[in-house]
Amino acid sequence: QVRLVESGGGLVQAGGSLRLSCAASGRTFSSYAMGWFRQAPGKEREFVAAINWSGGSTTYADSVKGRFTISRDNAKNTVYLQMNSLKPEETAVDYCAAAYSVATMLEEYDWWGQGTQVSVSS
Repeated sequence: QVRLVESGGGLVQAGGSLRLSCAASGRTFSSYAMGWFRQAPGKEREFVAAINWSGGSTTYADSVKGRFTISRDNAKNTVYLQMNSLKPEETAVDYCAAAYSVATMLEEYDWWGQGTQVSVSS
């Protein structure tokens, strides 16, 4: 009962930045924890970042700590992922997802967006 739509992906040079957005509709957005995952060609979908319902607790994959920031604006029903110092190996389809609590495993998320392509050139 939650619809998620990502936007903000695109092509960026190595070292550049992108800001992804995920707009939610349906059941009350503020009731859910939100996460970001990415899936590179030929690889499994992997956890990137998550944030709890209030925005007061965040979790990041070790590979993105210090470079990425997850945030949310419940008044706008939107979650964001600011990605800085992007690397070519981070070329992937990025997905936002909703869960009942903060989690790092994709099996714990109940609703998913369609994904947005992030391409990082060298």
